[in-house]
Amino acid sequence: MSLGTAFHVATAPLNRKQQWREWSGYFAASAYADAHDIEYNAIREAAALIDVSPLYKYVVGGPDAARLVDRVITRDATKLTPGRVIYTAWCDEHGKVIDDGTVHALDDGTFRWTAADPQMRWLRMNAAGLDVTVDDDTERTAAVALQGPQSRAVLEAATGESFADLGYFRRRPSAFRVGRRKVRIDVSRTGYTGDLGYELWVDAGQAVALWEALWAAGQDHAIRPAGMLALDVVRLEAGLILLEVDYTSARHAMNPEQNYSPFEIGLGRLVSFDKANFVGRLALEREQRAGGPARRLVGLQLDWYGIEALFTAQSLPPAISPVVDRSPRPVFVGGRQVGRTTSLGWSPILKQAIALASVPPSHEAVGSKLDVEWTVEGRRGRVPATVVALPFLDLERKRA
Repeated sequence: MSLGTAFHVATAPLNRKQQWREWSGYFAASAYADAHDIEYNAIREAAALIDVSPLYKYVVGGPDAARLVDRVITRDATKLTPGRVIYTAWCDEHGKVIDDGTVHALDDGTFRWTAADPQMRWLRMNAAGLDVTVDDDTERTAAVALQGPQSRAVLEAATGESFADLGYFRRRPSAFRVGRRKVRIDVSRTGYTGDLGYELWVDAGQAVALWEALWAAGQDHAIRPAGMLALDVVRLEAGLILLEVDYTSARHAMNPEQNYSPFEIGLGRLVSFDKANFVGRLALEREQRAGGPARRLVGLQLDWYGIEALFTAQSLPPAISPVVDRSPRPVFVGGRQVGRTTSLGWSPILKQAIALASVPPSHEAVGSKLDVEWTVEGRRGRVPATVVALPFLDLERKRA
């Protein structure tokens, strides 16, 4: 049975059609407005609030906390000094990705670890022999993403301090006022939208007060709540992967085809072999010595005229769903299937149909030509597609 998050008292009245979905046992809004494109526009043109509390959150502490982090993740955790945040993957002993998420270095020497799936058992298993504690903070800490070009202005209005100096993937403590008292929050320059944005971490008991403070501060900046449908569109534009959609966790894989190394899902850049030993390192080194994996994640731009032609053949006007299609579609070269799309949708800002796809290395180069299966009225056809660089949308303001 799903439960409301700590923000539910504030978010439920805003959900006009009561469109909810389940996210890790919590209610998550699919869309607050009649159509999610309004929320998409808020993320890209103004400011939006997205409840991301269902993320699993752990606090890793103790004298050997940094050693545990470095033992598990593929990146060099020795560079994770207080105030920094890193995005990373972590693997099993076969070098296959279990999950991806962020690790925040807090000012007291502990680390906040976020994940899409539960990780407590895995972290504690790998803590053997270390003087370390791992606490599940999921219910104690609520999180809201404040995203969009006006997000900094909203945050500064709510807290009364400047955030112009908080760099990309950095964090620091802050506070907002509730009457005469100050409520502490932690602010990280992170998000899942590919835009300027922040994620705010607060004691669950103060979540509604935080939402109300941000909502009041955002009224001069066209702020809106945004749900999962809008978030899915912006994360696709940003070329960001989603667990159990663009790859399967090694923990859930039913066969070898469902296991993915970081180099198969665009996370090879996050693997450092110039660091202390980490789980999966030997397997990943063997994979690289053998020339890398047989699959690579690429971005595809689909030809609109190809889509239009399939509809015209059925005497229909062309149409494409505004919702990201998470079902796999075959990808062909000539008459041979070589891969599949994992996420496909329409980018309102790029005015293009785009997709993430898994293809062989021989077809990962930018400019490679492929075909994507497209069905109209039960008739299967193919749409020409071109491999393009990721991310599809690279906004300078997300790093500014």
